[in-house]
Amino acid sequence: MSWTADEMMTIAAARRLRDGQSCFVGIGLPSTAANLARRTHAPELTLIYESGTIGAKPGHLPLSIGDGVLAETADTVVSVPEVFNYWLQPGRIDVGFLGAAQIDRYGNINTTVIGDYDDPKVRLPGAGGAPEIAASCGEVIVIVRQSRRAFVDRVDFITSVGFGSGAGDRARLGLRGRGPRTVITDLGILEPDPATEELRLTRLHPGVDLDRVREATGWPIAISPDLDVSPPPTDHELATLRAMT
Repeated sequence: MSWTADEMMTIAAARRLRDGQSCFVGIGLPSTAANLARRTHAPELTLIYESGTIGAKPGHLPLSIGDGVLAETADTVVSVPEVFNYWLQPGRIDVGFLGAAQIDRYGNINTTVIGDYDDPKVRLPGAGGAPEIAASCGEVIVIVRQSRRAFVDRVDFITSVGFGSGAGDRARLGLRGRGPRTVITDLGILEPDPATEELRLTRLHPGVDLDRVREATGWPIAISPDLDVSPPPTDHELATLRAMT
């Protein structure tokens, strides 16, 4: 194949964003995928970053939410309290785009600690705005490389709630958004089962087989009866992505 697994993952994630949507973007892989979508099929995608930049159109990938290129190219810049209190929490943003250090079968995300909270093996960067994004955006897309280290049966700490312990938990907790509707990895795409809300594999990326996915998942992963294969990257998608990075 003429592309890498990371390129396939990023392109698959970008394809999930639609023109005209508003998207709350995390730094890293989410930012790369969102900017790729804006430069290919979704030029009217509105990118919103936690620093308060709305409608950012960076000419290069931002290094952080404080990168000056975001403010320089934004339609407007508001305060951090305003972007959360007025835009995010009332449900005015269509899509939240997040990464994860750990994710479990119900789409709960950990970016806080690995191991026991009081005596962790690793202390991670923390929550930032991710809990509010996961709670309040219309839907959430998660992008993360698939391995048993990341795809665990139960996360060590719930930083951002997905579907809790299963169907009905988001409603019980009073969360506004629909939760993680798509998890995109370097191996394929997972989506919640309509009945149980447990993540199940719905697409394999080209060249990936089921055994490889099962080996990289820390629980017996469910497979959709309509399992499909992702379309390969186009020349335009690859060229645009490579020019960005």
